[in-house]
Amino acid sequence: MGNALFVVWRESIEAMLVVGILYAWLRRNPAPGGLRALWLGVGAGVGIAALLGWAMLATQDELSGQALEWFQTGILFVAAALITQMVLWMARHGREMKGQLEAGLARAADRGSWLGIATISALAIAREGAETVIFLYGLGLEQSAGASLAIGALAGFALAALMAWAASRGLRFLDQRRFFQITGLLLLIFAAALLVSGAERLIGMGWLPALIEPLWDSSALLDDATAGGRLFASLVGYRAQPSLMLLLIYVSYWSAVTFAKSRMAHRG
Repeated sequence: MGNALFVVWRESIEAMLVVGILYAWLRRNPAPGGLRALWLGVGAGVGIAALLGWAMLATQDELSGQALEWFQTGILFVAAALITQMVLWMARHGREMKGQLEAGLARAADRGSWLGIATISALAIAREGAETVIFLYGLGLEQSAGASLAIGALAGFALAALMAWAASRGLRFLDQRRFFQITGLLLLIFAAALLVSGAERLIGMGWLPALIEPLWDSSALLDDATAGGRLFASLVGYRAQPSLMLLLIYVSYWSAVTFAKSRMAHRG
């Protein structure tokens, strides 16, 4: 539940920030049918994300055995890659996002194109929504309680809406730069956990060697078969009895992320 709450909260905040930027620009620069086009685009973006979720569940229902295992494992890797790419992209381009969105709106408004305005908002919301759907599906593979996942997702959206409402009322408590730094780090930790889960499935299917298993046994400190251990495992990828392959993948992931972030810092 906690993972779903956090992911939906963070993604919803980002989506609402995008809508807020578009809405504020259109209020300052009225365009014929502009606000109507904005909300039509938002609705279309949500619809595209919902369609993706339906397609994934429909595909899952049609698969069985090893084909289903491959599909679910692939989603775990896709979710981990998407989270990582999103966090790194935001770290590099987040400050430019507002200017890019406003420039796109300005071009659409100059052409008198309500379709262009709707497309910009639809693509922005569809991207955030599609990422959320894939993340939740990946989390669902690690958490058997579907109701708990749904409650967490709804709570995350409600919290994001409350924060967006408070911000619109002039409560400037949200430091956007610090917010995306902290939540970005937490999302990277979740991505590493999903990557470990995917790699563990590949080892179980015999497509990756375990090398040494177990490398150690920390069950006496925290057993990942207990409720608390399972929660910690889903949050950070903890394993009480990891294989050497899992450790190498985990270390390689964080090494690659650290290298990418250091390169971005040098480029300024």
